[in-house]
Amino acid sequence: MSDDTTSNGYDHEAEDEALDFTEADSEIEALRAEVAALKDQALRFAAEAENTRRRAEREMNDARAFAITKFARDLLEAADNLGQATAYAPKDVTDQAVKNFVVGVEMTEKKLLEAFERNGLKKVAPAAGEKFDPNLHQAMMEQMSDEVAAGAVIKTLQSGYSLFGRLVRPAMVVVAAKGSGVGAPEATAGGNPYAAGDDHTGEALDTKA
Repeated sequence: MSDDTTSNGYDHEAEDEALDFTEADSEIEALRAEVAALKDQALRFAAEAENTRRRAEREMNDARAFAITKFARDLLEAADNLGQATAYAPKDVTDQAVKNFVVGVEMTEKKLLEAFERNGLKKVAPAAGEKFDPNLHQAMMEQMSDEVAAGAVIKTLQSGYSLFGRLVRPAMVVVAAKGSGVGAPEATAGGNPYAAGDDHTGEALDTKA
């Protein structure tokens, strides 16, 4: 009988090895739990950092937008006047001086709109057939139309503008009345007060988002 075995046949060496394995397994499980906890903590810190970055960016944009909103509104009238001038400028003229003047006005309008774009001021001018959006458009009147579905924009009377995603001025539009656009797919009624309801054909409206 070996020295590591008692007279009753009990193997102390085997018992010690079993205890060592049990302790090792416990330590491994503890380390795994610690790694999982640290990983979860790191993910939370990363998410908090990203949220902080986004919040700071949003607050910076809000502050910038607030600072230039009044200035932007003051410039919109100038943009409107230039737009009217180019829209009604004579197209078929022989006088070179008049032609040069018209080109100069058109270039001035283009440069002003480009400056608006660079500074986050974007034009809102829905095309004919586009669905009326109460968040961006202001309905001035309803009309019947054979080409545009009910609840859609017939034409834009005055362009609107948004600044960093915030509406500075809604686009003033004419909306197709109920029963318009026979055979055309009707604009979705959800969120669109002009796709259904009482007939107000020809009435002037002042519905602002």
